[in-house]
Amino acid sequence: ELNNWDLVVSSNISSINTTALHDASSDPFQAVPAAPPAAPAASSSSSSSSSAFCPALPSRHIVERQPRMLNFRVEYRQRTVEVVIEEGSVIGEIKQILETELQVPVSKMQLKGWKSGDLSDSIVLQSLHLPKNNSLYVLTPEITPTASTSQNSVLQESLNQNFLLVISHREAQRDYNLNFPGSRTIQEVKRNVSDLINIPVRHQQWEGWPASASDSMTLAASGISYPCHHLGVCRRSSPANTREPTEECADVHMVSDSEGDDFEDASEFGVDESEMFGMGTSTGSRKAPLMPENTENEVDALMHFTAEFTTRYGECHPVFFIGTLEAASQEAFYGKARDRKLLAIYLHNDESVLGNVFCSQMMCADSIVSYLSQNFITWAWDVTKEANKARLLTMCTRHFGSVVAQTIRTYKTDQFPLLLIVMGKRTSNEVLNVIQGNTTVDELMMRLMGAMEIFTAQQQEDIKDEDEREAREMVKREQDEAYQLSLEADRKKREAQEREQAEQLRLQQIQKEADDEKEAIRLSLEHALPPEPADEGGEPISKLRIRTPSGEFLVRRFLGSTKLKVLFDFVASKGYPWEDFKLLTTFPRRNITQLDPASSLLEAKLFPQETLFLEAKE
Repeated sequence: ELNNWDLVVSSNISSINTTALHDASSDPFQAVPAAPPAAPAASSSSSSSSSAFCPALPSRHIVERQPRMLNFRVEYRQRTVEVVIEEGSVIGEIKQILETELQVPVSKMQLKGWKSGDLSDSIVLQSLHLPKNNSLYVLTPEITPTASTSQNSVLQESLNQNFLLVISHREAQRDYNLNFPGSRTIQEVKRNVSDLINIPVRHQQWEGWPASASDSMTLAASGISYPCHHLGVCRRSSPANTREPTEECADVHMVSDSEGDDFEDASEFGVDESEMFGMGTSTGSRKAPLMPENTENEVDALMHFTAEFTTRYGECHPVFFIGTLEAASQEAFYGKARDRKLLAIYLHNDESVLGNVFCSQMMCADSIVSYLSQNFITWAWDVTKEANKARLLTMCTRHFGSVVAQTIRTYKTDQFPLLLIVMGKRTSNEVLNVIQGNTTVDELMMRLMGAMEIFTAQQQEDIKDEDEREAREMVKREQDEAYQLSLEADRKKREAQEREQAEQLRLQQIQKEADDEKEAIRLSLEHALPPEPADEGGEPISKLRIRTPSGEFLVRRFLGSTKLKVLFDFVASKGYPWEDFKLLTTFPRRNITQLDPASSLLEAKLFPQETLFLEAKE
């Protein structure tokens, strides 16, 4: 972080400091520099002692050091102030910033939260080796907080405290020691306790709550004792019921004591027992079915089921999957291994005396709803009507096999509702557990947790296999990508070579054509030259020696009346066109190529003999 996250610079500085410490240990009188020099070590201004500790670094690795900034989150009463300051600053500068923000004098301010204890204002932050983000708080013992601030802080502190409630269940003669945070309401405590003692909240009678406490109050604000408070609870007594219990009610008492008590108290609310169990004979007392008969669309049927279930038992119930059984299985079993869940199939039958009790006290219990929502995909179906039951058996046979369908068929009406726990496996789906309606919340939770343990073990194996398979596929994919990249690189390299060769051939062809054209021009000039005159002749003859840039000499005789253009053509026929070369005399130095080509050698004073030399034009 000190070196702007440059690994090369950090490693070089580390090696520099290590070398310096080693040298210092061998020579205790030689000082070790605290940090590497800002300038390159190869600079002429570097001293000999500095070069011993700081080897020359490549120029590309020298990074300009920016000042390191520190972030401080400072809390004061109900306020929080963010302070950003350079590492080279002192603690007193932080207090000056806080004085402006908090309107608290520095003299009355104590800055706490330093790991080294209390520090003076003159200490430099860099010497503390602080991380980038820090948390501090301000104390002002000389400034008395206002009453509202004190009360708010006390209440906030109480909400964060845990209260131990010692709850005595009078009827069971059993005590429960339960810990609740101060932010929990009394109504939530009563609802959680109902799962333990199997007494609905409306039938609970409590002792020990403060007289001013209401169900909507939090424990912190209710006025109970901290850290421990004693309470008592029992079932509220109901008026004497003059009717004899029916045979069906007696059967329910045999299944569960808590359900039986609820049935005895039903008379308090003017509810007839036969209506409560769904056994009334009059059409006016019967509830609407959870699922219509002979529905064509399973999605519509399940939406009707959810809406009617909510109407009967309230909003607090498991989230039922809206879709076909096949879609629910796909959602639960065939995703990523980490995302898979168990499938809970709830089968309801309105003709069972256990239906209302199981739904209201088991399926709608907060703990069961939360556990199902987190770990299960819950799908529901109503088998009250024979047509709907036959359709369910057909679906189960198709997705889980005939054994599951036959198992459901063997259960009698009084054994409903049923909760089937299904786990997806590699080859086929397996029903782990079938939970009947004659159970309790604790037993239901234990059986759900037991199925979850089996599923978790299988899920870990699936996750391991999936990770290994994905790792293999990743390696194969990377190899394929590397192979494709290699092929693409070879293709580009081959195309570049072909383009280069084609360009060379094109340039060679152009050069050859240019050379051929020059050669043709040279030959034509050579053939057009007049014959070289003999030494003895009546006309004046000029003998010229021309030195080429390579050091060779061209010697030829010309008539004195010969035009300069003939001389230029002679030089061009030897490979030195006058467009590219100039013909110069030795002394005095003259540029012959600048003269009129139509003038004669005599007129150019190149008679009787002259030595010239060729020079390339710039």
